[in-house]
Amino acid sequence: MACDEPAALSGIFTRQNSASTSSLDFEPDAGYRFVERLEERYKCAHCHLVLRNPHQTGCGHRFCQQCILALRELNAEPTCPVDKETIKMHEVFKDNCCKREVLNLHVFCKNFPDCNSKVILGRYQEHLQQCLFESMQCTNDGCQDQILRKDLKQHLSQHCKFREEMCQYCNTYVVLINIKNHEKNDCPDYPVPCLENCSQIILKKEIEKHHAVCPEAEVDCPYKQYGCHVKVKRGKLAEHENSALREHMLQILDKNSRLEDQISDLYKSLECKEIKIQQLADAIKKCEKEFRQYTQLFGNNSNLMVSTQALASHLDKSARLESQVKQLIQMGNQQQSKLDLQPLFDTIENMKQKIALMETYDQRLVVLEDQSSKHDLQINIHKAQLNKNEERFKLLEGTCYNGKLIWKITDYKMKKKEAVEGRVLSIASQPFYTSRCGYRLCARAYLNGDGSGKGTHISLYFVVMRGEFDSLLLWPFKQKVTLMLLDQSGKKNHIVEVFRADPNSSSFKRPDGEMNIASGCPRFVPHAVLENTKNTYIRDDTLFLKVVVDLTDLEEL
Repeated sequence: MACDEPAALSGIFTRQNSASTSSLDFEPDAGYRFVERLEERYKCAHCHLVLRNPHQTGCGHRFCQQCILALRELNAEPTCPVDKETIKMHEVFKDNCCKREVLNLHVFCKNFPDCNSKVILGRYQEHLQQCLFESMQCTNDGCQDQILRKDLKQHLSQHCKFREEMCQYCNTYVVLINIKNHEKNDCPDYPVPCLENCSQIILKKEIEKHHAVCPEAEVDCPYKQYGCHVKVKRGKLAEHENSALREHMLQILDKNSRLEDQISDLYKSLECKEIKIQQLADAIKKCEKEFRQYTQLFGNNSNLMVSTQALASHLDKSARLESQVKQLIQMGNQQQSKLDLQPLFDTIENMKQKIALMETYDQRLVVLEDQSSKHDLQINIHKAQLNKNEERFKLLEGTCYNGKLIWKITDYKMKKKEAVEGRVLSIASQPFYTSRCGYRLCARAYLNGDGSGKGTHISLYFVVMRGEFDSLLLWPFKQKVTLMLLDQSGKKNHIVEVFRADPNSSSFKRPDGEMNIASGCPRFVPHAVLENTKNTYIRDDTLFLKVVVDLTDLEEL
């Protein structure tokens, strides 16, 4: 194919008949078995294998493109291995006629004799992608089995250990090898026994709810707070209460007696403290009376110092007594508050009212949250519909109906990196049409290459899509298609590939699904040429691809 020829060699090889170059290609060194004996004129004069991208020298001998380049790399003036003539590189040209003949040679499928198909060499790889006897890896994640394509459907549905099966309990799809583990650990509807002595089988998700009413579950005696620490099965709890009724009553009476004794002790302690408070109050009054007497006795006495000392002594004693009285009053109040339960009851009732009010607020909050969730859901539905309509309007605005597509690919470096890392292998253009009611088409690009161009080239394919008017159109699709990489320098040094749709290929029949198998150029343009700074195919991290469908002889509805 013309896309295999590096642009750097455009000054060495004479380019001929590029417009008639076919999109067919084949893998080198694949050990092909030809139906008829391979003629010498279809063999490379250097590697003696079937010619791939044949080039003819001035002396009339043919070589693979890679072989002629290899001879030139070994010697600045390479010689023909057949007649020892010096090969003049300016006389070497691409032999498209021979290439077409080679690509139309018939070969056996590599899966012969199971597969008895005979296909032309250029369609060999396309045949392998559909051959029922081609070995391929199971498509289920984790399965490494190699299966014949004809057996793949049965393997996926019956034999693969990594196929998804529905859990018989919860109807969830689970990978087959994990289904037992799922049932025991994750399945909420898996039946499990309640307890050792309980004969009921309960769903795992309801086991806790069942335990709350299970007659075999052990529970504490309701009279535990009074001293009964017996644990008994729920089904026999009533029996225990009836049999231990006397003991329970005695425990309740005993606890009540201890509480009455504590209350009595508190009252006695309070009475003693009140008596002591009264005694201290009498002592204070006595001290005040003595103080007044001392004041009158020593009011005019010259022995003032003695009276002052006595006065200070009485004042200290009075202060100590007053402090003790305050302490006793405070202790008495504390004891009184312990026995006075009415404030506590008032506080509890107040708290109950606040809790009820908070519960009312919680209920209103739940209703508001539910309404808010419904509004959010409606808003999200409307946003999704608006986004969908906006995308549809953009698509309709950019749709062409004249059989031509200009595809702008931005962020080339990022998209190529995603392709190299295997995250996004290919990207597709917007659809375009040959007319308002014509064929629906698109282009698909592999920025890191596909098939024989993987890792070295950009692969560009042409895709026939299912359209609204397919039942009115002629099938198969037979038009000539031109693929182009546009030069952005204005010099129009575009890279062009042209091919005519093969009416025998499944790629151009009426689509059964959303789109047919892509057909085109796996080696459309080398990365070395595209990304060369001397070229202007990429500017501002953007490149342009063009697809043109020849509308000649195409009847318009």
